[in-house]
Amino acid sequence: MSLIEVRNATFAYEHENVFENIDIDVRRGEILCLFGPNGCGKTTFLDCLLGILKLKRGQIVLEGENIDHFKSYEIAKHIAYVPQRHERTFPYKIIDIVLMGRAAYTPTFSTPSMEDVAIAENALEIVGMSKLKDRRYTQISGGQGQMVMIARALAQKTPIMLMDEPTAHLDFKHELTVMETIVKLVKDKALSVIMATHFPNHAFYFENNDIPTRVALMNEGEFAEIGYPGKVLTSENMKRIFNINSEVISHLTTRGNELKHIIPINTLKK
Repeated sequence: MSLIEVRNATFAYEHENVFENIDIDVRRGEILCLFGPNGCGKTTFLDCLLGILKLKRGQIVLEGENIDHFKSYEIAKHIAYVPQRHERTFPYKIIDIVLMGRAAYTPTFSTPSMEDVAIAENALEIVGMSKLKDRRYTQISGGQGQMVMIARALAQKTPIMLMDEPTAHLDFKHELTVMETIVKLVKDKALSVIMATHFPNHAFYFENNDIPTRVALMNEGEFAEIGYPGKVLTSENMKRIFNINSEVISHLTTRGNELKHIIPINTLKK
């Protein structure tokens, strides 16, 4: 059974549809990459999956039940969220930031239990941030901050994780660290990931690492195509959706693995 199913989903701000007639499902241990131009509706779609925004038409089924039947804290027990950027305004300790992922399990006016603390510490260990658990959140780098956000999401103990451009603003190494962490979580925890991204090679990276991966190519409020990276991320689609020339290349590593990448060449005049 699919963990999450979206059927005939349409969302609108007032009378203007942002996306319409969306159909998709995500199974356990699968990564779905939402890929498309700026303003095509990716983040709005994620907000609907989180129950923050309500559909104009259609339905979202979460582990067999319509998401409209869930309260917000109940959704938080099924879906965790890693934002594109998180403002580090207050100097909380890193362990306290991760403990916020246990909020759905903590009664009002109660404090986190010893079990909650143990879960938070384990989440930090998984992402390699245990040694910094007592560091102030305002005193770490952007890449480290993103790993803390992943740890906070892990502390929610959900089968599904939504990620909105999780490598945006990161340097080359930290981007790779985040990607490696996602691969490890899917392989070790059978986590399902829905990830909005502007980088098509993210999907190829997951596929190259033997992760079940699909791409939903989003454009002008609809999924123009859904399928495996090699089927969707083609030169023809890049020209049609982004108006660019590109080339998909394949090469063998020194270990004998075949890797695929898409290389942008130039923009096309409209």
